Amino acid sequence: MARKNKEERKLREAIVAGCRSMNAKHINQGAAGNISARMGDFMLITPSGVDYDDLTPDMIVAMALDAESPVIDEKTGLKASSEWRFHRDILLARPDVGAVVHAHAPYATVLSMLRRPIPASHYMIAAFGGSTIECTDYAPFGTAELSALAVEGLGPRNGVLLGSHGMIAAGPDLKRALWLAGELETLAQMHYLAGLAGAPAILPDREVLCLVEKFAAYGPGAKKV
Repeated sequence: MARKNKEERKLREAIVAGCRSMNAKHINQGAAGNISARMGDFMLITPSGVDYDDLTPDMIVAMALDAESPVIDEKTGLKASSEWRFHRDILLARPDVGAVVHAHAPYATVLSMLRRPIPASHYMIAAFGGSTIECTDYAPFGTAELSALAVEGLGPRNGVLLGSHGMIAAGPDLKRALWLAGELETLAQMHYLAGLAGAPAILPDREVLCLVEKFAAYGPGAKKV
């Protein structure tokens, strides 16, 4: 039990650090966005409406993956993120995913407002497991409709844009998911800026797909080979 508590504490601290890192890197702001991480049959998830500067490890909410409604922490009185549903549903649909990062990153959000998926205009898209990062239609935040769109749009890949909302990055662990969130915003920025100058060249699927396995072993949280 002591070992489990120690691991949980470490994960709570990592979530807080990840939230602050997102804001420091300008891929999120204030209390927008949210992070979850798998912990056995539970997930740890950021609370609703708490500015990341004020966030502490004890404020992270533990929530069973079979929960049907948002949890209120008995000790802190804080409620799980309003986006708990798509965090839960992604973790249930994707056993390979250990952490989910949602942010209102500026360029990713701009593309989501334009309903523009990100094609393979840069080879780093292979880090997300495919040749396209899809953009979903819009659904109100916190709804089952948004969760269904998020799960479908993500598919087997590790990134998706949510229409008129923001983006999601998923990874086998928190370190990888946070890295992918940063890479997704960079891809969105490069694709958007290239589009201002003309029509970006799009790499063939075969070129991207041959890089997918290489990227599985590249970067933070990569698979050991």
